[in-house]
Amino acid sequence: MNRYPVWKYTLIALALALGLIYTLPNFFGESPAVQISSGKVTVKVDAGTLNRVEEALKANNIAYTAALLDTNSVRVRFADTDTQLKAKDAIIHALNPDASNPTWVVALNLLSASPNWLTSIHALPMYLGLDLRGGVHFLLQVDMQAAVTKRLESLAGDMRTQLRDKNLRHSGISREGQIIRIRFRDTDTREKARRALQDTIADLVFTETQDGEEFRLTGSMKQEAIKRTQEYALKQNITTLNNRINELGVAEPVIQQQGADRIVVQLPGVQDTAKAKDILGRTASLEIRMVDEEKMNPATLGAAARGEVPFGTEFYIERNGAPILVRKQVILTGDRLTDAQAGFDSQNQEPAVHLTLDGAGARIFKDVTRENVGKRMAILLIEKGKGEVITAPVIRTEIGGGRVQISGRMSTVEANDTALLLRAGSLAAPMEIIEERTIGPSLGKENIDKGFHSTQWGFIAIVVFMSIYYMMFGVISSVALGANLLFLVALLSLMQATLTLPGIAAIALTLGMAIDANVLINERIREEIRAGATPQAAIAAGYDRAFGTILDSNITTLIAGLALLIFGSGPVRGFAVVHCLGILTSMFSAVTVSRGLVNLVYGHRRRVPKLSIGNTAWK
Repeated sequence: MNRYPVWKYTLIALALALGLIYTLPNFFGESPAVQISSGKVTVKVDAGTLNRVEEALKANNIAYTAALLDTNSVRVRFADTDTQLKAKDAIIHALNPDASNPTWVVALNLLSASPNWLTSIHALPMYLGLDLRGGVHFLLQVDMQAAVTKRLESLAGDMRTQLRDKNLRHSGISREGQIIRIRFRDTDTREKARRALQDTIADLVFTETQDGEEFRLTGSMKQEAIKRTQEYALKQNITTLNNRINELGVAEPVIQQQGADRIVVQLPGVQDTAKAKDILGRTASLEIRMVDEEKMNPATLGAAARGEVPFGTEFYIERNGAPILVRKQVILTGDRLTDAQAGFDSQNQEPAVHLTLDGAGARIFKDVTRENVGKRMAILLIEKGKGEVITAPVIRTEIGGGRVQISGRMSTVEANDTALLLRAGSLAAPMEIIEERTIGPSLGKENIDKGFHSTQWGFIAIVVFMSIYYMMFGVISSVALGANLLFLVALLSLMQATLTLPGIAAIALTLGMAIDANVLINERIREEIRAGATPQAAIAAGYDRAFGTILDSNITTLIAGLALLIFGSGPVRGFAVVHCLGILTSMFSAVTVSRGLVNLVYGHRRRVPKLSIGNTAWK
C-alpha cells in the first residue's frame, strides 16, 4: 500500500542529484574578466583573436585563469580586479594601436567562477539583476522632435522625386519648422502637383496659399502620422540598443520603454561605465554608393593606400582585404530601408540578405541599377565619421520593385549579422542620458547576503515549527521543503533566469506556500487516525485525499502568478517567474518526495503500532 516501485525511487534520486548539480554553480561566485568583441561589422572574432589576446597577456607577464572563445567574443578570466585592469590596458594597446579608430571593443565584465566540468554540462549560475550584482542604470530621453524633423526631410526628398518624375516645375521646396513649403509660378501647376502628391504621400495634409505672385503648396504632417513616426523611432532605438549592448556581453540586460519618450537601460555586472556610455551613444547610418570603376587600377589604388585619394572618391578595404575606391556621392541612405532579412540566393542557394526599400527608394534604385549594369555598388556603414564597406556586389540587371539582394562571400552567420545591422544599425532619433546611477558590487553583495539570511532564517523557523508540531512527519516535510528549494534554484539556473530582490522575496514566499501542502497532508492523516483508520491506511488516505485540495489551491495561485508574468514588467515579472516555478516544484516535492520518504520510513513494516505525527487524540 505504501511502497513505491524501484523506478519511482530512482526518479526521485535522479531529480535530487540533478538539482544538486545545477544548484552548485551558484556557490562559486564570479571572477573579474575582460571581454573582447568586434567593434566593426567587417571584423569577426575567431581563434586568431584569442591567440592575439593570449600573446598580449604573456608579453606583459599578466596571469589569467581561463581564456574562452564563444560566438561573438573572447573572454579572459583573472584572479583579482587589479590584474583585470592591467590586462585591459595591455589588450587595448595590442589590438587597437590606433586609438582614434578602434577595431575591437574591450570591456570589463564578470564571469562565473564555476569549475570547467560544471560549465561543460551547461551547469551555470543564475543571472543576477542590477540590485544584486551591481552595474549601471541609464534613463535615456529620445528627441521626438528630431524624429519628426527627420521624417519631414525624407518626405521633402520624396516630393522632389515625385515632381521631377511628373515633369512639374516648381520654384523650390523648403522645410520651415514642421511644414514643407513648395513654391510655384502659376495655379495650374500647383493644382496638378497637389493632386499628384496627395495620391502618393498620405502622411501630409496640403493647403494652398498665395504670397503676391508666388503660389504656394504647404504640407503639414497628420497627427496620426506624427504619432506613428514617434512610436517607430522609440521601437527602432530600443532595437538598436539591444544590438549594441550585445557587444558588452551583458547577461540579461533590461531595455524597456518608460512613458512616451524615454528608455530605461540596466546593465547588470558592467563595471566599465564609460565604455557602456560610449556604446549606447554611438550613431550609425547606412549609405549606398557606386564604386569608381575607372580609377580601380593598381597604381591609383596604391597611391590611395598611401593617402593620395583621387578627388571625389574615398578609399576603403573590403571584407576580403581588397582595396576599393568609392564615390562620395550618396545614392540611397538607410532611411529608405524598410526591412532586411537573412535568406538564401534562389539560384545557387548561397546565404544572402534580402532588402526592402520604400517607394521613393525603389524608384531611385531602379534608375541607378538600370544605368549601371555590370558595375559595382558599395553598401557602407558610416559610424563616428568613419565608413566601412559591408559588401560591394556587381549589378547584374535592373532591379525594380524595391526588393534588393546582397550575396557573395558570406556565411549564414554573416548574413544574419548583416541583416540585423541593416535593420538596426542606426538610431531613428537622437537620445541623451538624463539619469545615470551606478550600483557597486559591494551593495549588490549586501543585498544578496540580506536576502539569503532572510530565506535561511525563514527556512529554519519552518523546520523547527514542523518538527515540534508534527514530529517525524514534520522532519520529513522539512526535508521535502529543502528538496523544493533545491529544485527551484536548479531550475532558475538551468533556465538562466535573472534573480532580483523581488525574486528572493518570491523564494521566501514559495517556502511558506510549499509547506502548506504538507500541512494539509499531515492534518488529513491525523483525521484518518482519529476516525479509526490503521496507520498504513491513514497514510495512504491522507496523501490521496489531500491531493485534490493541494491541486486546486496551487492552480488558483498559479493563475495569479501567470497574470503577473504576462502583464507585469521589470521587478513584478521577476517575482512572477520565481513564484510560478516555485508552485510547480512544490507540487512535486510536497507530494512525491515527501511520500517517498514516508514510504521508506513506514512502508516496509507490515504493522505500524503508532505514527509519529504529533497529537491525534483531540477531535
